[in-house]
Amino acid sequence: MNNSTFKKTILTFGIAVLVLNSSFGQSEKREQKTPPTFSELLKELDKDEDGLLSKTEVKGPLKEGFSEIDTDEDSFISEEELKKVPKPKRRKRD
Repeated sequence: MNNSTFKKTILTFGIAVLVLNSSFGQSEKREQKTPPTFSELLKELDKDEDGLLSKTEVKGPLKEGFSEIDTDEDSFISEEELKKVPKPKRRKRD
């Protein structure tokens, strides 16, 4: 095998590996994160099991935005109030 044929073989093999690798990476399913349902939040956070979430029971974004989510200002987040919360904006990819 002469030098030119060897280079062409290596180049062809390299291109094939790159094409297969990039197509494999694109075909993998991406796991979509979905926000928890109200019943899932109750199971996890509702310590007194009253069917409502108080400020002392919640954490993270729910605690940070509690006053905006609690639209009837009764100091609890109900399922109806949680359904009305606007969806967070998606971050743009770099």
